[in-house]
Amino acid sequence: MTEYLIALATIVGIQVLLTLGLNFHYGITGLVNFGHVAFYALGAYASALLTLAGVPFLVAMGAGVGVAVLASLLLGTATLRLGEDYFAILTLGFSEFVRLLLLNARELTRGALGIPGIPRPWRGLGGVPDHIMYLGLVLIAVGVAFALCEVLARSPLGRTLRAIRDDEQAAMALGKDVLRFRLTSLGWGAGLAAVAGSLWAHYVTYVVPDQFTPEITFYTWMAMIIGGPGSTRGALWGTAILVAVLEGTRFAKDVMPMIDEPRLAALRQVAIGLGLILMTVYVRKLGGRSRPRVAPATVSG
Repeated sequence: MTEYLIALATIVGIQVLLTLGLNFHYGITGLVNFGHVAFYALGAYASALLTLAGVPFLVAMGAGVGVAVLASLLLGTATLRLGEDYFAILTLGFSEFVRLLLLNARELTRGALGIPGIPRPWRGLGGVPDHIMYLGLVLIAVGVAFALCEVLARSPLGRTLRAIRDDEQAAMALGKDVLRFRLTSLGWGAGLAAVAGSLWAHYVTYVVPDQFTPEITFYTWMAMIIGGPGSTRGALWGTAILVAVLEGTRFAKDVMPMIDEPRLAALRQVAIGLGLILMTVYVRKLGGRSRPRVAPATVSG
């Protein structure tokens, strides 16, 4: 049971990084990104391939972040001028493009066979059990990302991004380069998603394109909405609630032993959907009563 809880905490930590990245896109900047999983996948594959080639873990993770940020800048430069609706649709298409690219670039990614044998960093260091060591690594990454997001949200950059989110025309009238600031936000969020992808790849030690479906993006949206868009702290508890619901339904067999496996799997999906709907509607209402609303941002300088 202890190992299961440690594994669950590790998964929550990785998902928190994804949620923090999406929160930077939508909660702070107002970018409706339906392709967040693409940056997650790029970070995972880049880190996996480089470490298998002998590159140190941290260097490989940094390279994965660089690939994801570069991809986000190219995507944003081509699509952010088109308007919010077009951007949302194109990001969803971009995530599928990345997944299909990973599936068909067999010489590099092994396609549907996936990449096995991805090494975990610092295994057995100091005699600490591997799963505890990795949880510590994930918690450090979450702590650094959380602090960074808090600092950025309160910085002049964060205030400008919120001003653009609230009133783009007013920000432009004050001389702000809206496209440049949105690209900056897109890059930050993509980098956090890439870190999450790298940690995921080295945790499960095997990646395959089917792990990076749009479902991951929409679960991340759920976590962010439950915690409250724009709230860094909300990304933590929103993700924890989401994972608790997803994992809790795995134990349905214990309370309904009379139902066979296929029907139980279908009921689990129904329960997850209903649970997420109820949480999105009611938990956010309760959260809105307990947390003060963020005041509209003002642009400084």
